Amino acid sequence: MDFLREFNRIMVEQGEIALATCVDNIPNVRIVNFYYDTKKKGVVYFSTFGDNLKVGEFSKNNTVAFTTVPTKGNEHVRVTEAIIQKSNLTIYDLKDEFGKKIPDYKMTIEQVGSQLALYEIHFREAMVTLDFTHYGNITL
Repeated sequence: MDFLREFNRIMVEQGEIALATCVDNIPNVRIVNFYYDTKKKGVVYFSTFGDNLKVGEFSKNNTVAFTTVPTKGNEHVRVTEAIIQKSNLTIYDLKDEFGKKIPDYKMTIEQVGSQLALYEIHFREAMVTLDFTHYGNITL
């Protein structure tokens, strides 16, 4: 089974990740929309309001984990020990890409884009689960 191909498919098809952080031994998780460019391996983009609580968590501990939120069966991608950082790009730079993946998000960007900060999650390995018997690890 080609788990890299399945990884790319899932990352393109699924629209949300559950992003996990931990600061002072207090874990937190939240659902965020994301964009993944299959040509830029190992980088997930997401935006959030710049004054959001999670932004402060990123500065205290930039190591995060995430899993895609399954939309079909149990298919998902899981990543641990990823590094999060504020992007040098803005949400406007990826407006079309986010809009193609999440059509309603284009309106959000138009209305409050100036208040959104764009973040990148960098990782080198992921676990790809297709179902309870088909799963594997990939290195990017």
